[in-house]
Amino acid sequence: MTEAERVLWNRINNRQLGHQFLRQYPIFDYIVDFICRDDGLIIEVDGAYHCERQQMEDDANRQCVLESYGYHFLRFTNEEVMFDTDNVIQKIEQYFE
Repeated sequence: MTEAERVLWNRINNRQLGHQFLRQYPIFDYIVDFICRDDGLIIEVDGAYHCERQQMEDDANRQCVLESYGYHFLRFTNEEVMFDTDNVIQKIEQYFE
C-alpha cells in the first residue's frame, strides 16, 4: 500500500463515512485499491506511473470492464489524496448523496 493509499484508508475504514470499504480487493482478474461492495463504488489512487501511455490504456480497459458489471469509479491522484484530503473525502461523500 502506498503512502497516499494509507492516508485515504485511515479516513474511510471502519465505516467512518457510513459505508464499509475493503482495500486491495480482488474482482475477476483485477485488484482494486478500495471498494464499497454494497454501493458498487471503486476508488483508485493513481501514482505517477498511471500517467504512462500503456498504464493509462490498461487502467481505461480495466475500468470499462468493471463498469460493464455495474461498478462506479472515483479516481484520485496521490497528490490529491496527500495534499487535498478533505476535498477527496468530500467527493466520496457526494457519491453517496
